[in-house]
Amino acid sequence: MDNIAVNKPQPITIKEVAEEAGVSQMTVSRVLNKQKLVKESTRLKVEAAIAALNYRPNLMARSLAGGKSKLIGLAYYNPSPSYLSALLVSALKRCRDLGHHLVIEDLSDIEGDLDTSLIVKRLSSIRLNGLILAPPLSNNLTLLGLLKEMGIPVVALSFRDEESVHSSVAFDDVAAAFEMTELLIAKGHRRIGFIRGPVEHPSSLQRQAGFEKALEKHGIPVDQSLMFQGDFTFVSGLELASKMLDTTSPPTAVFASNDDMAAGISAGAQRRGLKIPSELSIVGFDDTAIAAAIWPRLTTVRQPIAEMAQNAVDIISEITSRTWNGEQLHVTIDAIEIVERESLTEPK
Repeated sequence: MDNIAVNKPQPITIKEVAEEAGVSQMTVSRVLNKQKLVKESTRLKVEAAIAALNYRPNLMARSLAGGKSKLIGLAYYNPSPSYLSALLVSALKRCRDLGHHLVIEDLSDIEGDLDTSLIVKRLSSIRLNGLILAPPLSNNLTLLGLLKEMGIPVVALSFRDEESVHSSVAFDDVAAAFEMTELLIAKGHRRIGFIRGPVEHPSSLQRQAGFEKALEKHGIPVDQSLMFQGDFTFVSGLELASKMLDTTSPPTAVFASNDDMAAGISAGAQRRGLKIPSELSIVGFDDTAIAAAIWPRLTTVRQPIAEMAQNAVDIISEITSRTWNGEQLHVTIDAIEIVERESLTEPK
């Protein structure tokens, strides 16, 4: 049988898309990577060219801005499985969209105080292009200093210090906790319990500050007998439920500074025979999966965890590109959304 040569059509290149749209290849790459640095009119021209040429991007093309697919690390030391699940899934998806690879480093197995030298030793063996730090690692100044000396580009999550030598993505926890407390007060609650998160997490202190700021605005004194220390876990909320309900004058509502602890409070209160929310209203923070999985479903602040993770990956992609000007990037997400569900009502 004679060999028959078959001429396969050559795939459309990113260069041809750029020529069709009348833009640079870098601009096409940014549109493909869904970065927010392109004007809407330009984005539409590029998308029209992609459709007209039936262009199908590949991993190499999508990493054009950096010259290669990047290895991005995400390190965490965080006890909240709900928060971590949302963060990791979103970061992984964004890396896949951009043609990068995500390396997840769990540092929770380090006993006692964080050994920053051990962390650095672990990370240096991976040869990362960039690193995302979840709280409380993101505000560990010793660790940040060591990573700077190593030359690893870092994006710190939930870190609002714009004077930092590292890029950051943050959410306005103070304003969000303030709005949630305002809602509780508007419902008629005056005796409101508050469950703090771990003190090493900057968000714990910020959420407490927002809570106390709202009380002060309405002339409600902070009752220390209703302030409790948790650790962002379901178990800590479960254990604190009895302590809170055994106080001389129990609260009519509880604001837990994350959903895991709020779910624990709900479970503990219902074990005691209390009806939620008619006898005790409970609200949380984050709007992770557990908020809608328990009953009554949890009223909570929707923290944009997915958006924060996506922004962090985008920033790493930008600050490790050949066109980066050396300026650190800081993104603060100010939009606040409170999701009202069945766990909140007016007090009796």
